[in-house]
Amino acid sequence: MEKSLKSAEYTRLIALLVATRQKAGIRQHALAKKLRKPQSFVAKYEGGERRLDVVEFIAIAEALAADPLKLFRRFVREKTK
Repeated sequence: MEKSLKSAEYTRLIALLVATRQKAGIRQHALAKKLRKPQSFVAKYEGGERRLDVVEFIAIAEALAADPLKLFRRFVREKTK
């Protein structure tokens, strides 16, 4: 398993989070404010400069009013397609 910010799987995970944010109509700055982080935090993980851990993934999903489990299941399910 490749552990890289540039792996296809990690890129796919970030694309899912970006799509979820955009679908929710939330800008990076507003998401960062909900997370109590600087806007650069969101920009860096969305731009592939920073790797997320599971706790951060959950916090981001919840800040986007998305169920973290459903989002993760979608990520896993789409891998098999």
